Amino acid sequence: MRAFLLPAFAGFLFLPAAWTLGQKERNPAIIPAPRLDCLGYFQKNINDANRQSKIDLIFDGDSITNLWTTTGAKIWNNRYAKLNAFDFGISGDQTQNLLWRLRNGQVNGLHPKLVVLLIGTNNISNTPDQIAEGIKAILTEYRTRCPQATILLQGIFPRGHQPIDPFRAKIQTTNRIIASFADGNKIIYADFGDKFLQPDGVLSGEIMGDYLHPTEKGYQIWANAIQPTIDRFFPPKMGPVPSMNQK
Repeated sequence: MRAFLLPAFAGFLFLPAAWTLGQKERNPAIIPAPRLDCLGYFQKNINDANRQSKIDLIFDGDSITNLWTTTGAKIWNNRYAKLNAFDFGISGDQTQNLLWRLRNGQVNGLHPKLVVLLIGTNNISNTPDQIAEGIKAILTEYRTRCPQATILLQGIFPRGHQPIDPFRAKIQTTNRIIASFADGNKIIYADFGDKFLQPDGVLSGEIMGDYLHPTEKGYQIWANAIQPTIDRFFPPKMGPVPSMNQK
């Protein structure tokens, strides 16, 4: 049984001033940081994971991942629930928050086959290099804690209604950097952001209602895009072959 008790970490949630001052020149996206407003949700995820007999497939990230179990619930229940999947995504998380979760017991004792990772859009105030460094730190942490798992690293999804949205260029630059993290073995990279866009680059509200979070239709596009990878690690079960004598 994996366990995590919030009081045991209380002393680490408030870091000494001298230590934090010494980190000012470092990239904030790689410094593990808890979110005090989400510790309860973090604990709930661990408790729920403990109650699940087996976890073979992990989805992790921010609100876009977290909403698989609400906006994308119909698709999740149809495609992933039967694969012993668990969604660790937490709304609002940045790379440094996910990194903290991993270093504080989130996947201790778990042995997933595949980790589906999408993170970085909430670090949009950082530079592409900083965001990419934060994502790389998460990959390293997952590889250390779940060495048997393969990680499906997804490019950050496009956001903003129009293609001239300034966030689009930063996301594209970041994605070009993180694409190089794929190693042909345990880290697979997939960038299918163009599938959410119209031919002219416009992001429709039908796909992402607020031009950031997918609608159910957006989750369907996402599910279809990653299905070949899902099938690779979880081959579809074939039904019994009919006997020649059956009519």
